[in-house]
Amino acid sequence: MSNIVYVLNGPNLNMLGGREPGHYGTTTLDDIHSACAKVAPELGVEIDFRQTNHEGELVDWIQEAGSAAAGIVLNPAAYGHTSIAIHDAIRAVKLPVIEVHVSNIYAREEFRRHTMVSSVAKGVICGFGGHGYVLALRAIAQILGK
Repeated sequence: MSNIVYVLNGPNLNMLGGREPGHYGTTTLDDIHSACAKVAPELGVEIDFRQTNHEGELVDWIQEAGSAAAGIVLNPAAYGHTSIAIHDAIRAVKLPVIEVHVSNIYAREEFRRHTMVSSVAKGVICGFGGHGYVLALRAIAQILGK
């Protein structure tokens, strides 16, 4: 069985560190990637870390993960609130998925308090900034028995 975990990031996350620091902090996506890469070996997993601003590309990567990965850490960003396509892709691949959001989506606007992903994810981690990704990797490793 693969020990690869896809860490997939949606739109505007490439702007972390400078974008709305009151909501998202000053940690960059590169900082998050480094933190994930540092913890992955101790968890017995490898990571494949990616970011896109395009919904279809996220769907393609989720489908790819279905045959190449053991699990997915997914920050769908705004697509989490709108994308039935991402929801359906997750259902189709039957991999454990941990949904991550940097901010606490439940303490924000009403439209952010529901995601299309949460009903097909094993769990949701939000509000812990970039550290939420490390928590998600730990959860995936535990699910995978690592």
